[in-house]
Amino acid sequence: MCHRIVPMQLPEIEYLLGQRRETGHARLPQRDPSVVVPDAYPGKQLPLIVPDPSGNLTPAELTWGFDAPPGMRAKLVFNTRIETALSHAAAGRGMWASPIEQGRCLIPVLAFYESWTHNPPRRGMQVRFTLPGRKAFLLAGIQENGRVSVVTTTPNADVGPLHTRMPLVLGPGDSSIWLGPDYASLADRSAIRLIASPEAELPATKGGSS
Repeated sequence: MCHRIVPMQLPEIEYLLGQRRETGHARLPQRDPSVVVPDAYPGKQLPLIVPDPSGNLTPAELTWGFDAPPGMRAKLVFNTRIETALSHAAAGRGMWASPIEQGRCLIPVLAFYESWTHNPPRRGMQVRFTLPGRKAFLLAGIQENGRVSVVTTTPNADVGPLHTRMPLVLGPGDSSIWLGPDYASLADRSAIRLIASPEAELPATKGGSS
């Protein structure tokens, strides 16, 4: 369950997209090391990238987490299992049918965290994951009505030893696939390599994945 990420700032996303339009390359601005950007948690505003009606990529800032359906104890659903979303899309109904079909988006991050749940060194340990050789990378998201959820999938060899799920991490060239008609092909993330760095203990966030 992904409930803590290190986000890019909205001005950084605007700069990145501007560089992409002008040069064809998505270059990141230099971040002032004195500026501390807080980690993002469910219920907070999350900067991201959405395609506009013309298909152009544009920055946006949405609330992380959908209102939970009746009968669910959690107030927010902030992760979406790709398997569940695909079944809803196939059936043409369900909580994720419209967001996965019409609201796929990109979440630029510097890192994400998972709690160590499989034989952890100590309870509550958080592990920070980054993509080798990259300052930032993209997570697959879905959005609707001002809300966004991080899409999750079966963990790869780097995340599997400590957790049962992982965000759907997009590698080079995957963003256009996620926003296109063949997005389901990205469910398998076994080829993605990640760097794991254990962090300090943090309290668990109440919420859910559907």
